[in-house]
Amino acid sequence: MRPTVTAGRTFRVYGKVRGVGYRTFARTCARALGIAGWIAPGEGGSLIVRAEGTPERLAEFAFDLSRGARFARVDRVEEEEAPARGLSGFEVLDEVPPEDVDERG
Repeated sequence: MRPTVTAGRTFRVYGKVRGVGYRTFARTCARALGIAGWIAPGEGGSLIVRAEGTPERLAEFAFDLSRGARFARVDRVEEEEAPARGLSGFEVLDEVPPEDVDERG
């Protein structure tokens, strides 16, 4: 059996993504794909997503994030590599965790 490789990503999502169910949508997609991490408000109306999973699942998740929730309008999604930290579960947060404040964007 091939070992599972866990990768980390930080996504910044811009557009009409607040107050339209986007965070719940992202959590549902992440949990369905086995992605660990969180989503929280960023600066300027954006959302920050910290995600860990296999590269293949992260690619699927990136597609879901760009598609967005039904009433959302995603203008763009920026993606960058981030160190995998062994996160578990996927949560909707009210703010970026203190250890990730540099990711607020």
